[in-house]
Formats: sequence, C-alpha cells, structure tokens
Amino acid sequence: MLTQKETLALLEILAHEDKSFETTAAAFQRAFVRADHFRIASAMCIMLDDGLMAPRHCLSALYIIHDLYKNEPPGVHPFMPFLVGTLDSIQHAEDEARLLQRYLLCQLLAQTPSKDLPKLSPAELADSWSSESDLLPLPNLAALRESYAQRDAQVSELHRAGISPLVPDGQPPEQPRSEGETAVEGALGLMRLEPPLLRPPPPLLDSREDEVLWLNPHSEVTFHVLWDHSMCAENVKGTEVRELMGKAFRGPLVTQQQQLVLAELEGDAKLVYHCGLTPKRLPDLVENNPVIAIEVMLKLMSSSQLTDYFSVLVNMDISLHSMEVVNRLTTAVDLPTEFVHLYISNCISACENIKDKFMQNRLVRLVCVFLQSLIRNKIINVQDLFIEVQAFCIEFSHIREAAGLFRLLKTLE
Repeated sequence: MLTQKETLALLEILAHEDKSFETTAAAFQRAFVRADHFRIASAMCIMLDDGLMAPRHCLSALYIIHDLYKNEPPGVHPFMPFLVGTLDSIQHAEDEARLLQRYLLCQLLAQTPSKDLPKLSPAELADSWSSESDLLPLPNLAALRESYAQRDAQVSELHRAGISPLVPDGQPPEQPRSEGETAVEGALGLMRLEPPLLRPPPPLLDSREDEVLWLNPHSEVTFHVLWDHSMCAENVKGTEVRELMGKAFRGPLVTQQQQLVLAELEGDAKLVYHCGLTPKRLPDLVENNPVIAIEVMLKLMSSSQLTDYFSVLVNMDISLHSMEVVNRLTTAVDLPTEFVHLYISNCISACENIKDKFMQNRLVRLVCVFLQSLIRNKIINVQDLFIEVQAFCIEFSHIREAAGLFRLLKTLE
C-alpha cells in the first residue's frame, strides 16, 4: 500500500512531537498530493489498528485522518466509522496512551471542536492533560453512527468486512497482461476499501437439443494433464547402494563410497533388506569392508535370518577383520552366549591347525588380544571357557601375548 519512500516521509512527519497538530497536518498535505491522501490515511488506519505506531505518533495520525476531511459532514467523512470505532473501543481504557487518544478524539468529534487544540503539539497535549480530572464526556456516538449508516447500507456486508469475492488461482495460466489488469490488481490491494468488483457475465455455450452440455473449466490451450512423474520411477538411492554393495563384495570401497553406503543405511532402516546382501555373501563383505559389515549386522538384529548370518560368521575363516566385526558386535549389542563361545572355540582350533609357523604366531597374537578385550569388557564369563583358554595359553606360552593372557586368567581365579 505504501512505498518505502512514502513510509519514511510519513514517519518523519509524525516524529515531530514538538510541532503543533495544524503544523503537522500542513506538512502532511505538502508531502503528499491530494490524490494520495485517501491511500495514505488508509495505511495509517491499518497501522493504528495493528499497534505499529508510538503513542505520541498515534495522536498526530488521528488528528491528520480527521483533518483531511474536516470540512465534510460526518455522514460523508470516509474515515468517520474508523474514528468512532476507535473511540468506542478505548472509552473504558485505563493506560495513559489510550486515555490520551480518548481525550483527543472526544475533542475532535465534539459538536463544537476546541479552537485551541490545533495549536497544541502532542507533547503539550500530554503535559496539559490529567488522567484524573480531564475525562471529557463522550460525544453522541449513536448520532454519528446514524449519520453514516445510510451510506454504509449501500455497500454489501462482505465489502464492509474487507472480504474479497475473488478466489485466487493457485496456478494461473501464463497469458499477456494489459496495463489495465495490473492497475485493477493494484487497486484490489486496499484491504477493507476495495472498489466494486465488475465481472461480465459468461457467454452462453453453443449447444443442440440432442447433445449433453459439457462445461469446460479451461480452454484447450491452457488445459494440462496432471501426471505423477514419481509413479513407477526407480529408487535412485536404492539402486546406487545396491551397486556399491556389489562392489563391496568384490573388494574394498574408498572412504567416500563407504560413507555414502553408511549414510543411506542409517537413513532407511529397511534398505538393508534390499541391498543384495545374503548369508552366503557375508564373508566377502567382512573381509573386504568390515565397517559396512558391522553396520549391516546391527541393522539385521531384528531379521528372521539373523541365525543364518551368525552361523556363517562363526564358521568363516578366522582373520583380523572377522575378529574386528565380532568384537564390535559384542560391545554394541548382547550377542547369544553360545555364539560367542563357539566363535572362541573356532579361533583356538584355527590356531592349533595352521601349519605355517609365521602365520600361526600372528593368528595367536590376534586371538589373544581379542580374548583379552572380551574379558576386560566383561563380554564373556571366563569361568565357562577357563580350561580351554588356559590350555591354549600353555600351548603357546612362548608367545608374549599368550603369556599375558595367562597372567590375566590367573588374576581372575
């Protein structure tokens, strides 16, 4: 309704609290041309209703709104309903700002307005007013309402309430617009003060007696078929994860690819069931990408095939990666005791059956570190496997890690 330049000019005029009301009103009429007075005054009414003005600025704004059409009778004054409604709403107010507005409006709407009021400034009016002694009697509001009631009766109730009969189109067709249409839309922007809506009647449809009348809401040019482009579309993210999982079974993924798979699995809990993983392919995933294998096993804890996955994990070849996966799973969730015990027994058997001395020593060190981690984290009850683990330590006592595990067992006896 107001441009930025007009808003700044209006606020600058209202900010002079030390100038008299008639000086402020004259400055307003110099700053804005007569054709804009009604629009600017309408904006001030909205600002007063919404509480967007300082208390002293409200006094100047009320005076300017009344002064613009002071020579017109009350029934013709376009803002008389607003002034009467404002006075009616604050007649029982108790705060000083509202009482000052009441004091000002009582003088403006009185049958014989005060001659000294225009010479006072908002600050002087506030200084000379006493909230206890200067409560002026209200003017005859019923008579003022009756003066403009006949005029308002000529306007429909919807227009008086500011309700537009236009229903905006969510997706209007792109058609060339004339300057007249743009001007009408600008005029309709005045809330509660719209001009009358002029809509020509629609033309009659050409029809015959032997045909059914079909009403087309759109012309053939602007009619568009609504199509759901996501229907039957393939899940791009799911496809990408399946492709990366296929690579993960064959070899290690780079860090960026691992992070993408982990993020997608975290975002969609059901994706683990559609990524191409089966119990048969779990050993390949453990050896090539143990980090992804850990996350996948955690997601499969509620799966009906969990026993099959555990069985494959227990019976696969013992390696650093398989022990890493089992160790992480034991610290993250409560694994079945029989699964952990069976895996430990398989680790000990693998160390005893390997022929290569170098590989045997390396595997024994890994198993000893793995068992120490389980014992210190209280994942297993060492008494359940005490004899088997003690025999393992004695057999490989020449290895430093096995000797350390044996000492740990002795401290727990």
